[in-house]
Amino acid sequence: MSVFAAERLLFTPAIPQPDAVPVIFAFPNEYTVGITSLGYQVVWAKLASRSDVQVSRLFTDVHEPLPSQPELLGFSVSWELDYVNILQLLESLDIPIWATDRSINNPLIFGGGPVLTANPEPFAEFFDVILLGDGELLLDELIDVYQSVRQADRSTQLQRLAQVPGLYIPCLYSVTYEDAEGMIQSIQPIESDIPAQVQKQTYRGNTLSASTVVTEKAAWENIYMVEVVRSCPEMCRFCLASYLTLPFRTASLEESLIPAIDRGLKVTNRLGLLGASVTQHPEFEALLDYLNRPQYDDVRLSLASVRTNTVTEKLARILTKHDTRSITIAVESGSERLRHIINKKLEQDDIVQAAVNAKAGGLSSLKLYGMVGIPGEAIEDLDQTVAMMQALKKAAPGLRLTLGCSTFVPKAHTPFQWYGVNSDAEKRLKYLQKHLCPQGIDFRPESYNWSVIQALISRGDRRLARLLERVRHYGDSLGSYRRAFKDLRGQVPHLNVYVHDDWEIDRLLPWNHIQGPLPIATLVKHREMAIAAG
Repeated sequence: MSVFAAERLLFTPAIPQPDAVPVIFAFPNEYTVGITSLGYQVVWAKLASRSDVQVSRLFTDVHEPLPSQPELLGFSVSWELDYVNILQLLESLDIPIWATDRSINNPLIFGGGPVLTANPEPFAEFFDVILLGDGELLLDELIDVYQSVRQADRSTQLQRLAQVPGLYIPCLYSVTYEDAEGMIQSIQPIESDIPAQVQKQTYRGNTLSASTVVTEKAAWENIYMVEVVRSCPEMCRFCLASYLTLPFRTASLEESLIPAIDRGLKVTNRLGLLGASVTQHPEFEALLDYLNRPQYDDVRLSLASVRTNTVTEKLARILTKHDTRSITIAVESGSERLRHIINKKLEQDDIVQAAVNAKAGGLSSLKLYGMVGIPGEAIEDLDQTVAMMQALKKAAPGLRLTLGCSTFVPKAHTPFQWYGVNSDAEKRLKYLQKHLCPQGIDFRPESYNWSVIQALISRGDRRLARLLERVRHYGDSLGSYRRAFKDLRGQVPHLNVYVHDDWEIDRLLPWNHIQGPLPIATLVKHREMAIAAG
C-alpha cells in the first residue's frame, strides 16, 4: 500500500476545474517527516480545498503524480539544512536553482515557514516569492493574485505579487555592501511602487490549526495534532518562537479546541497538543477536565513543552493516565541571575516543585531544556545548573532526569539578535557533561557545530547563497562550511562576522526591510533591560 493510500483525511478535497492552476507543494524531506508537520498539512489542505488549483505533493522519497508543466511550486521550510533538499528537488524537476535563471516556462517558486519568515536572505536568490507570516492569511492572497496575472509575463506577475502585504519578492530589492566582505550599506526596492518594507502577516483569529490528515506512516504514528496556543507570553529575550510570532493567541475552547479534538478522535486515539506554551492557555484546566472524561480513557495524550510552574500533580496524573511517561520543561539555566537576564520568570522553587509534582503524579521522567553561552554567562552559572540538577534528584528520588542542552544562537527579530555565539560554548557543554554524568543525570548536549551553522544562517545575508550552494557538494559538516568560506575568500565576510561577532546596534541588519512584530527600538529597549539585569 502506498503512503498516500494509508492516509485518513479530515477534510474534503475539491474537484479541480478544467483550467485549475497546476501546483506542486513540496516538503524538502522524507514523507514521514513532512506529513508530521502541522504547517505543511494545513497549507496542503488549503490548496486542495480550492477548485481553481490542482495540487500534487512532493517529498524527497515519494510524490503524487506531478503535472508536466506546473505553474507554482511551493516549499514549506521548517529546518535550515533542508535547503540542500530544495536545491536537489529543483534540479530533479529540471528547474534552475537560481531565480534569475528562470523564465516564463518555469514555475514560480514560493516558500514559507518559520525559517524563511525569520530571515529569508540566505535563501532569497533560490525563491521567486517568499511568504512572510501566517499561511491562513497569505495563501489565498497568493493564489487569487496569481490568477489575475496568470497570463502575464514573469516581470508583471512578480511586480503584482509584490503589492500583496507579506509577499516578499527578493529580486525586486537591491542590496549594496561597503565592499565584498563589508557590512550592508542599503537594502532598497528597485522601483518606487515596490514597498520599502515587507510587513509580516499575523493571523489574529481564535481558531488555530489542527491536523488535516492522520496516518500510521507519520513520524508520530497516527497522531492528530491540535494547536492550542500560538506564540508565547513569556518573551524570553533569545526566543524566536515568542518574538517572531507575537502576539500570544489562544484557541477558543468551545468554538475551536473541543470541536477539533472531537473530530480527530473519531479517526485515532492519539492526540498531540501543540504550542510554545500549551499550559498557559487560560482554559487549560477545563481542557484537561474535558479530556479526562471516561470516553477518552484510551486516548494517548502528548504535550509540547510546558511552562515549569504549571506542572501540577493533577496534570502529571492525567498525563500518566493517558499513556504519557515524561514531561518537558524549559529552564535554560540553573542560575537565577541568568534567568533574569533572559527574562525567564522562574524561581528555583518552581523548578523543584515541578519535579516533585511530576513524580507524585506518576510520571517516570522529567526532561529539561538548558542552554550555554547565554550573553553574560560565567562559569559560576554553570555550577548553579549542576546544583539545580542535584537538587531535583534529591527532591524527587527515582524520577529520571534528562537535561538537553543547546548553545545560544542569535535569532532575527529578538533582543539578542546583535549578540554572537560564545566561542567557549563547546567547552561549557563539556564542563556540564563532566559534572552531571557521574551523578546519573542523562545529559544530552546539542551539537555545537550545528549551533554554529544555525547562527550563520540565522544572521546571514544574500552573499551566503553562493556559499550554501557550494557547501552542499562538500556535505553539511562544519568543515564543509569552513572549506566553502576558504573557496570564497574575498567574496563573502569571514565566518566569525556572521557567527561570533557582537554587532553594533546601528548596524544595518540583513532583514532590515522585513518588518517584524516589534520595532527595532523596542528590541533595543528589551536588550538594555537584559544588560541591566546582569
